[in-house]
Formats: sequence, C-alpha cells, structure tokens
Amino acid sequence: MIGESHLTKEVFGIQRNLPLNYVTREADEVLKDSLDRKHHVVIYGSSKQGKTSLRKKNLKEDDYIIIHCSHKWDIYQLNINILKQVGFEIIVSEKKTTSGKFKVNAIFGINLFTKTEIGTEVKGSKHREIETKGLEIDPEDVNDLIRVLNELGFSKFIVLEDFHYLKPETQKDFAIELKAFHENSMYSFIIVGVWLEENRLIALNGDLSGRVKSVNADHWDKEELLKLVNDGECLLNVKFPTKDIIYLIEKSIRNVHIVQEVCYELCKANNITETQNNNTRSIDCSMIDDLINKVIGQHSGRYNKFITSFSEGFQATELEMHKWILYVILTCEEEKMNNGIRRSDFTKILEEDHPKGKGLNPGNLTQALNSVASLQVKKEITPIIVDYDTGAVKLNVVDKGFIIWLKNQNLNEVLINAGLPPTSLD
Repeated sequence: MIGESHLTKEVFGIQRNLPLNYVTREADEVLKDSLDRKHHVVIYGSSKQGKTSLRKKNLKEDDYIIIHCSHKWDIYQLNINILKQVGFEIIVSEKKTTSGKFKVNAIFGINLFTKTEIGTEVKGSKHREIETKGLEIDPEDVNDLIRVLNELGFSKFIVLEDFHYLKPETQKDFAIELKAFHENSMYSFIIVGVWLEENRLIALNGDLSGRVKSVNADHWDKEELLKLVNDGECLLNVKFPTKDIIYLIEKSIRNVHIVQEVCYELCKANNITETQNNNTRSIDCSMIDDLINKVIGQHSGRYNKFITSFSEGFQATELEMHKWILYVILTCEEEKMNNGIRRSDFTKILEEDHPKGKGLNPGNLTQALNSVASLQVKKEITPIIVDYDTGAVKLNVVDKGFIIWLKNQNLNEVLINAGLPPTSLD
C-alpha cells in the first residue's frame, strides 16, 4: 500500500477497521497456531491494547460469530445468546429444567425452492417454502447445546467478547462447560477479556489445563511500537523526530492506543490529513506533552467516576474496604501501579492507615479484592480500570491511561474527593 494515497485516520488513531500500519507480533503467531489446531483461545490484556484488532487481523468475518457478554447474564442466558447468534429462533417452552428454569425450543429453518406452475399464464416461477425444525433443549445443559449445534451443522469459531463483564459465577460455570466442548465436540471458543492473568480460565476450572491456549495481547515492546509509527510514516510520507517518538512510547507506558492517538493528533496539528504527494513532510512535535494530556484527558470523566463509585463499594459498610483499597492504589509508587500491587502491600498499608489497623480481618480484604471487577461492572465503569489476579495475588491497573492521568492530578484533592484522608507523600 506504500505509494498509494491514504487518509491519516486510516493509519493513526482508533478506528473500527484495522489500521493500515498494523504490526504483526508474537501474539499473532500464537493465535494463528492455536486456531489452526482448533484449541480454545483466551485473548487477554489491558484496555485498548489491540485485542480486537488481533482477532480481526487473523480471522475472516465469516469464520466466526461474535457474542458481546453482559454483566446481567447467568449461564442460561449466555447459552441462549450463543444459540441466537448461531441462527436459532428461541421459543420458551412450558417445561422446566431441573433448576426450575424453563426449557426452550431452538428452531431453525431450511429454505427449499421448488418449480411450480401458477395458473396458465405464468410458468416456471419459483415458489419458496420453508421447512422448520425445532429441538427442545435445556440451555443449562452443555450436552444439549452441542447436540443442536451438530444438528445445524455449525462449523464456525464462537467469539465471546468482554468476558470479564460476566458475573464471577457465570464465568466459572462457562469454564466448566468449556471442558465438555473440548472433549465432546470440534467447536472452538475465542474468549476475549480485560485482565493480565495468563491462566484466568484454568484458575476457574483446573481441568482446562492443556485444553486452552492463552494469547497475551497486552505486550508491546519498544521496537514493535517504533515499527508501528515508522510504517505509518511511510504510508503518509511524513517523518516524526525519533527522539519524540521514543519519548511518547515511554510516556505512554507502551500503550498502543495512546501512541496511535497522539500520532493522529500530531498529524492533525500539522495539517496532515492524507498522504503527502511530494517531499517527505517533517512533523513538528513541540506540542507533544499537551497532546498526550489531551488524549488522556478525554477519559477524565470515566476516571473521576471510577474514583467516586469505587470508593462507595456495593453498599455502605463499617470497614469501607473498597474505599481503602482505592487509597492504596492512589498512594502507591508508580512502579507498583505498572507492575501490579501485591496483596502484602495492601495488608501493610492498611495495617498502618486503616481505622481498624492491625485488627482488620484478612478475610475482609480478600473478599473485597476478589470483587473489584464485578464492582466496576455494577457501577458501569467500562472498560474496567483495575482487576485482581487471584493466581499471582496482586491487583493490576489494566488501563494505563489512568496511571498517566493520576500523575497530573493533585493527589490530596483526589483523596479528599473520595472521602479519604490526605497524605504527605510527594
């Protein structure tokens, strides 16, 4: 595509289609190998790190169906939505399952065309008849699900986007279903979620070990991001100063979303809307800090809502555990925010600063940490900003923009607005 004319918005910035400067990395090779071997695949990573682009790059649209998960679904509703996307019409039956929910009739139609004669004047016209077939199933029974997919002759991948939105119990129930899909069918699921835990589904169901392949879409090294920008330069016939791009990569904490958006804003500020026809155009990056703040500042409303809503917890309680978890997040060192805050760090800080001090029950902290994702979903903070890794027992900030945004805020004002005591930390 080099030598052709392109719009800047087709290269840099966030868009619905694949950017023209898409960079193939290790995650692409792992995903392609896993799909070829018909594994179940989990694509995981921080918010806006290229998970959806990774899927779009390596799968054709007619290779898969996609289900966007809802925080309201249990396993019954999740399976019904899978059937709907496959192409079934779902009609609730009068019969009930063993759990007390209604069975459903899954109906699909087969189009039949037959030649008929209508009257004496029109001959050879086609008359369309539809033959329908209905199957009564229990949507909570994975064996029924496999049976009706077999009846339909379904053969595509099934993508579950935003898996992290599902209730914890629904995630666990589906992890159990996934083992049956692996052993008793040829159907493959691609599960996409915002977390940094490599073996999230295996933690939910140990029997999935060896049956699920995890693809880390979060990792971008410096060379990959430099190639992303360099390829964009070639497509638009422009040139960014190398030192400024290296600065941007470091400042963005290697977040591809921020790099792409700031490059777009830099082009826009230099009146670059499409490929330059003649000599390569040098890009003035003197306003790069202002543009980084502009890109991050677009999410200020969501970050402020996170702080306010998260501190409230699910309801008013004496210990206010989620508020004090937020206190640790806001006051910890940047390195820990980047690499994950360990449970031991929470214990140490809360023993010093929480009103209960060393009298705090460790079980209360564990329960609150385990529910940080579901609390954000309940408060409609999407995408989520923090997630707890039960395997590594640490809390991860899965939205790197929040770390950059927080550095530009008055920390004590943020703490006071959250109902927390100010700190003497710099």
